[in-house]
Amino acid sequence: MSDNFSIDTSSGSSDDKELQEFLMIEKQKATMNAQIHEFTDQCWDKCVDKVGSKMDYKTESCLTNCVERFIDVSQLITGRFAKMLQSSVNGLQ
Repeated sequence: MSDNFSIDTSSGSSDDKELQEFLMIEKQKATMNAQIHEFTDQCWDKCVDKVGSKMDYKTESCLTNCVERFIDVSQLITGRFAKMLQSSVNGLQ
């Protein structure tokens, strides 16, 4: 994903720092949402062969495992974003 949110903070004003932090958080949210959609699509494509009135055990099991892996990855990504944000905030101070 390209960085379309870069701004010049050379003036060092408090407003610039707050704006930069806000934009960074919004970019991280957008990245997380894009990954959520990607994993949802992958789980659906991997697990659902046909849509019917009832889900069979194989499909249910596949979706459960896929979602559990998705949660694991989401937690990993969230932790990394939190570390990045914290180090960025510490760097701005």
